[in-house]
Amino acid sequence: MTQEMCIELLENAGIGRIACTAGLQPYITPFSFAYEKGFIYCFGTVGKKIETMRTNPLVCVEVENIVSREEWQTLVMQELSDTPRFSHEIDTAHDLMAKQAVWWEPGYARTLRADGERPIQLIWFRVSVLEISGHQAIPDKPIAQNLSALEAVRRNVSVRLRSWAAALEMN
Repeated sequence: MTQEMCIELLENAGIGRIACTAGLQPYITPFSFAYEKGFIYCFGTVGKKIETMRTNPLVCVEVENIVSREEWQTLVMQELSDTPRFSHEIDTAHDLMAKQAVWWEPGYARTLRADGERPIQLIWFRVSVLEISGHQAIPDKPIAQNLSALEAVRRNVSVRLRSWAAALEMN
């Protein structure tokens, strides 16, 4: 995908997965976000994601648009988390997130942890996009031709399974 296609997908996605690492243990979780001018803005509450990012601010974000197994786009971004210290960045994050319907639900959802209920303390953060790459798959044949190809594969697998079953019966 071109850089422009990557940015367009990022601007329209709103939901992705953020991966972070504490020590040698990676952690990945879905999250809601808004993108503007090289930054991903989001918020969360105190929990594993925030605690891990405070330990190691290097994160990776994955965003996808999956239409079917043959038609999809995915982005992977290597990034550096940067907790905003100024009200301007928090206001920007809030205004961008508020453009999405029910943007607050994932962060405000009551969740239970092994040690009890998670406190709902809002923490805003932004992620600086340092590197972005994307891949795209699109169908190259009409659906009818793809179905014919799938039927041929199914027949081939069926023949192989019968051959294996016969070989097993001989042993």
